[in-house]
Amino acid sequence: MTELTISISILAVIFALVAFFYSSVGLGGGSSYTALLAIFGAGTAVIPTVSLSLNVLVTTIGSMVFLSKKHARLRLIVPFLISSVPMAYVGGMLHLPKMLFYFVLLISLSLAALRIYFPKEIAPLPLEDKGKLLLALCCGAVLGLIAGIVGIGGGVYLVPLILLLGLGTAKEAAACGAFFIWVNSVAGLAARWQFNSLDLTPYIPLIIAAVVGGLAGSVFGAARFEPRTMQKILGSILVVAICLLGRKMFVLYI
Repeated sequence: MTELTISISILAVIFALVAFFYSSVGLGGGSSYTALLAIFGAGTAVIPTVSLSLNVLVTTIGSMVFLSKKHARLRLIVPFLISSVPMAYVGGMLHLPKMLFYFVLLISLSLAALRIYFPKEIAPLPLEDKGKLLLALCCGAVLGLIAGIVGIGGGVYLVPLILLLGLGTAKEAAACGAFFIWVNSVAGLAARWQFNSLDLTPYIPLIIAAVVGGLAGSVFGAARFEPRTMQKILGSILVVAICLLGRKMFVLYI
């Protein structure tokens, strides 16, 4: 914990807010957890493990809430899971050099922010069932690998893919996003624990904060909040994280 440049109590409050906003739209928050830990000095070996752990906890809550309200159809995400789970495990085995890790993270955050701020009305692709299956398998593999490497669950990308393929509604896509993040985070985390010996005890305050925020966000988001409003808030969080991470990379590079 000595490497952090911010009080763990302050960071816990920030994590609780992040978990609240992300879980309200069926996401785990891994992108922001990872970015915040990187910005505030956590080691690149610790970051994915903490982020994946928080993803598992937050999306466990989110999945249960969305499932209880009958928004989820698990059959929608089976093709994505078939390829993403083994690739998430492979990604969890990897330990990238610091600058390469930051670069992959920065690209992932930027793509997520663009998706939030520049949404389009998604019309289903005119694909046959075989074409949809192949595309789902390919996309699942990419998202799973990213999940394992940097601790981002990939739900922010999966939701529009489900709509693009015409597999479900916006609510169903959000619910499936939570379950998708949970499964891939478990796979990536399993590899992290198997190949890295880390003590997460100092990060318990962050874990507790994320669970509390995730529970509140899931309950309110599944029933009351307008998803588009919450996504704009998430976009703001990502933009700030991108700027701070870019600055950190620039300082390290020079």
